[in-house]
Amino acid sequence: MNKIKIWITVFMLAMSACKPKPQVMAAKTTAKAYYTCSMHPQVHEDHDGNCPICAMKLIKVELTGTMGDMATDKIILTATQIQLAAIQTDTVKEQNTGNEKTLNGTVTTDETGAQELSARSAGRVQQLFVRAISEKIAIGQPVYSIYSENLQEAEKEYLLAKQQQKLLHNPDVDYKQLINAAESKLQLWGLSASQINSLAASGKVSASTVILSKVSGTVSDIAVHEGDYVTEGMTVLKTQSLNNLWVEAQLYANEANNYKVNDRVNVSFPDLGRQVIAGKVEFINPELSDASKVDLVRISISNMQGAIRPGMLAYLTIGSTANKSLAVPASAVLTDGKGSRVWVKNTDGSFSPRMIKPGNGNQNYVAILSGLNKGDIVVTNGAYLLNSEAIFKNGTGDNMAGMKM
Repeated sequence: MNKIKIWITVFMLAMSACKPKPQVMAAKTTAKAYYTCSMHPQVHEDHDGNCPICAMKLIKVELTGTMGDMATDKIILTATQIQLAAIQTDTVKEQNTGNEKTLNGTVTTDETGAQELSARSAGRVQQLFVRAISEKIAIGQPVYSIYSENLQEAEKEYLLAKQQQKLLHNPDVDYKQLINAAESKLQLWGLSASQINSLAASGKVSASTVILSKVSGTVSDIAVHEGDYVTEGMTVLKTQSLNNLWVEAQLYANEANNYKVNDRVNVSFPDLGRQVIAGKVEFINPELSDASKVDLVRISISNMQGAIRPGMLAYLTIGSTANKSLAVPASAVLTDGKGSRVWVKNTDGSFSPRMIKPGNGNQNYVAILSGLNKGDIVVTNGAYLLNSEAIFKNGTGDNMAGMKM
């Protein structure tokens, strides 16, 4: 009986040993990081430092996720990484992809925004409150004080009319009309409504009168000095508006017919790091220059930030509007033996590569025959860095070759 119990025990132990043990399948995670250069994305280092090519500080790129995530082409960067890598984007839209011409131009002031402040009454300038060229002034700002006998007489007439209305009650006299006439004369001679109200409240004529500005902008010329005697209509100062500027360039006579007023123009400034802004053809001179037989073209640009200054050198890229098509900036397209691709910014903020079929273009834009839609957002600066990271992440990047256009 004891032998039977022993055999049963041995059998049960053997059966329990043969049962497979449950295993916990943990997701294998990887955590990798490398350092690369925003100017030379082919540089991959495993430590911080400077680029061996250009000596710029390397950017740290962290890659974390499951093994399943490593097979995707989607790249996710933090806001800091996007800023350090100088990644810029643009929206896919219709652009000129025909022949373009680049011209050298010069920034000038927009003469349509120039204004002039002139003396309303004769007198001697007692004090100047605006003394420097390039100083900004606003409407209602004090410009100068003047001693003017004519202005003093007009002030006396106004006060007298007010006093007569208060003390006399002659029904044959229209005191209100007298007051309005005297007030209109003061306004024509440069006094504001608040100054006239102050004059009525004080009841006294001052020895000098402060003249307020009727114009705004940046002072370009001051024509008087303290102690000068000004006559009615004499220029006191001039202003110009720098919120809108002109860029003037020259075209050959046989090229002028290719362009027309309101054509869109790309303007870049070498002094501002080749910053590009949109401009519009404002004027094409119908007459040729007598000396050089060239035509003047004038471009209107906005300068709300105030970074552009008259006298700066500018490059104008003018193209005919006849060849417009769906296009992306030329810097967005990456081409190799497997085809052409761009990097697209997704709605979740990540970046993905997309194969495209490019068409004809120029030095600025490449026409898109297929692969993109109007409104898509593509990377225009930093695409090489994203492509390099995708190759490092996926090994060879062969998986991008099979993408459909």
